[in-house]
Order: sequence, then structure tokens, then C-alpha cells
Amino acid sequence: MNSALSWMETSPLSGLFLTLLAYRCALALNRRCHGHPLTNTVLVGVLLLMAFLALSGMSYPQYMRGAQFIQLLLGPATVALAVPLYDNLLRLRRSAPALLITLWVGSCIGILSGALLGMAVKLPRALLLSLLPRSTTTPIAMGISEKIGGLPSLTVGCVLITGVIGAAMLKPLQKKFPQFDDMTLGFASGIAAHGVGTARALQVSETAGAFSGLAMGLNGLVTAILVPLFCSLLQL
Repeated sequence: MNSALSWMETSPLSGLFLTLLAYRCALALNRRCHGHPLTNTVLVGVLLLMAFLALSGMSYPQYMRGAQFIQLLLGPATVALAVPLYDNLLRLRRSAPALLITLWVGSCIGILSGALLGMAVKLPRALLLSLLPRSTTTPIAMGISEKIGGLPSLTVGCVLITGVIGAAMLKPLQKKFPQFDDMTLGFASGIAAHGVGTARALQVSETAGAFSGLAMGLNGLVTAILVPLFCSLLQL
């Protein structure tokens, strides 16, 4: 057993294998529970990986030596969302004004909700600033957090929690509001839950995933503009 753990710690492919195994287990649990929000595949997969790393003693850098191969696919996977988006180009043109308004309002709510809640409970300044970019994708959120004086490592945790909660809410909202089409659900998911929400939206349909990916990218740009502005206005 010890030799097997030692091999896994030194093998560059162990992180890749563990990630795929955790995802398959999480996916099986999610299907068995008929897609219950608490069995979200990202949430369960992360918890499984955390438990293994804690029990085995494998460090995060050792794990990432193999897991980075999956991370490298995030870029091409995001670009590939342009294909179904192109198929819905006519709908995008018709809905552009409404989508732009939704984007700016959603970004403002995402930033201000964290700021006002943090101020209400009197969080330390560094923790408060780390909350502000939580609704955008991880690389952008870390960059914004570092520039405004937050803690990038804490921001990563906030981003993950926000994404998991947002993705878990997608299916209940779909049942609660059946009048919302895939474009509406996908775009809202991308604004509120970035990459995790986009992955969940892709399970709904290609259209939902495409508009979620569009919203995720645009929200990163808008958040980078709004966060410093709100920091100045709120004197954070």
C-alpha cells in the first residue's frame, strides 16, 4: 500500500487519473440521485479529491503535475463554445440589447452583494476585497483580487463556492420557471456561476452552454472594470 501511494505521489499522471476518477464517481452519484443539486458533480468531485489528498498526504503541487493537463484543455473547450453560439447568431443579434443590460445589472449585483454583506458583518478589508470578484472565472478573479489588495488564494475559494451554488441552482430554477428558454438560463448561469455554471449549462443544451460561455467571458471584462470603480465609490 505504501509503495502504491509513493508511486502515485511521484507519477505525473496520478493527478490526471485522480481527477477523472473523482469526476466519474461524482457523475455516477449525481445520476443515482436524479440530478439532486447537492450532488453537483463539481462539488462532489472537489470533496473527493480533497479527502484523498488529506488522507494520502499528497501535496497540491504533486497533484497538479498531472491535473494541469486537464487545465490546459479549458482554453480550447471555451473557444469551442463559439460553434453553437454561431448557430444561434440570429437570436444573439435580436437579444443583444437585453443581454447587455442583463450583463451589467448582473455584474453589479454580484459585486455589490458581496461588498454590502461583507461590510454588514464587518469583515477585515483584505477578506472583503477578496469577495468582490467571486462571480467571474478564476484567472480573472485572482488578477482583480491581487490588484485591489485582496487575497487571491481566498478569492479562488470564493469563486469555487459561488460557481457550485450557482450551478446547483440551475436545475431548480429551470423547473420553477419553465417559461425561461435555454438562452436565458445559460446567460444567467454564466454571469452568476462562471465556468462551473457553464459546465452545468452544457448539460442542459448546447445553446445554454454557448450563451453561458459568452456571459462568462463578458462578465470577466465588466467585473474588471466595475470592481475598482465600486472600491472607490464605497471607499474600500
